[in-house]
Amino acid sequence: MPQITSPKINAYIVHRMNEGAANATINRELSALKRMLNLGAQQTPPKVDRVPHISMLKENNVRQGFFEHGDFIALRNALPSYLKGFVTFGYKTGWRFAEITGLTWNQVDLDNGIVRLEAGETKNDAARTVYLDDELQQVFIDQWEARKTSNRLSPCVFPDKDGTNKINCFWGAWQKACKESQIGNKIFHDFRRTAVRNMVRAGIPEGVAMKISGHKTRSVFDRYNIVNDADLKLAAQRQEHYLQTQKDTVSSTVHDFVTKKEAIHDR
Repeated sequence: MPQITSPKINAYIVHRMNEGAANATINRELSALKRMLNLGAQQTPPKVDRVPHISMLKENNVRQGFFEHGDFIALRNALPSYLKGFVTFGYKTGWRFAEITGLTWNQVDLDNGIVRLEAGETKNDAARTVYLDDELQQVFIDQWEARKTSNRLSPCVFPDKDGTNKINCFWGAWQKACKESQIGNKIFHDFRRTAVRNMVRAGIPEGVAMKISGHKTRSVFDRYNIVNDADLKLAAQRQEHYLQTQKDTVSSTVHDFVTKKEAIHDR
């Protein structure tokens, strides 16, 4: 493919950047192009006589989007009814979009409040089990009752608004709800970051939180545990409380020492 040259690739990069594409998105496109060219060059006879150099863009992998609880409630209230349980599960577990949309009733033990993904059904190929809290149990009960009363054909726990297929795209409803709830631009993946942070704040051991959300590597988990201004303020308040406690302890010790010394002197 002599028409694909480094200058043309660089021009494409500039064009995509001008369109507002993120560096990560452009890199995925460049990776696909590089893969196609390399495969062509490996054919006999070669379909590509040479593979031009393709420079990748620098990516910022630090995720920052997350939901405060009030933002989540406002968003959920603004969403259509068929999406309310869906986003509640995502907000609390941190599961990936595809994992939730593909969740079927044969993966649910409603009597014991257990949801399970088998090995091979997750991105990292690791099985995962989640125990439903009271709110999520009620969500699943409501979904099951709605399925029975409406004779839904879909085996999915969270089907689309017609109840016949899994949810494929709901960004129109999502964006409208974000606008109505005045929470700014959010994406579904923000739930994943939020769930991890909330579990850590709640005192859940990090290893357990990783099993619930399905994070396999520690580095990814660390990036999601975002510290915001509220965390920093709380840290300052806790430190102040600790130091005040230490001050009170020292004062009490000094007071007891002086009291005992005076008592000995009075004798």
